Amino acid sequence: MAALSDSIERFIKELMAEDTRVELKRNELAQYFGCANSQINYVLATRFSVDRGYLVESRRGGSGYVRVIRISSRDVDLLSALMERIGEAIDEDAARALIARLYELKIVSVREARLMQSSISAEAISLPVGCKDQLRASVLKAQIIQVFKEIGEDK
Repeated sequence: MAALSDSIERFIKELMAEDTRVELKRNELAQYFGCANSQINYVLATRFSVDRGYLVESRRGGSGYVRVIRISSRDVDLLSALMERIGEAIDEDAARALIARLYELKIVSVREARLMQSSISAEAISLPVGCKDQLRASVLKAQIIQVFKEIGEDK
C-alpha cells in the first residue's frame, strides 16, 4: 500500500511542479490508480497536510473536486502557530487580539479584519459561554485557513 501512496503523492506533486495549486477529480484519480477513493483521501490527509506545507480543499459529489494548494514554509509555521494558539476554544478578547495581529502583519485587510471580528462577536454567537468559545474557535480557524488558501493561490 505504501508504494501506491507514494505513487499518488508523486503524481500530485508532479502536477504541481509549475503551479502552487492543482485541482483534481477524486473519482478520476482513484480510477487512474485503480484504487478506492478512501486511498486518495488517505494520501491527501497524510501527505498534503498543513505541517507539510499544503492546504487541501474538497467538495464531494458528482461535480466534486480536490484542490491542493502549496503554501510557503513561513506561512506554514505561522498557520500552525495560529491553530495551536486558538485550540479548541478561544474567548472573544483573545480572538480579537489575534485578528488584530493578522491585520498588523498585513495578512488581512482592514475590511477582512472587521468581518472576522463581527463573526466571532458575542452578538453573533448567541450560545452559552462554554459553547461560544468553542464555536468561536471553529469559526476563527476556518476563516484563517481560508485566508491562507488565498495567500497560496495568489503566489
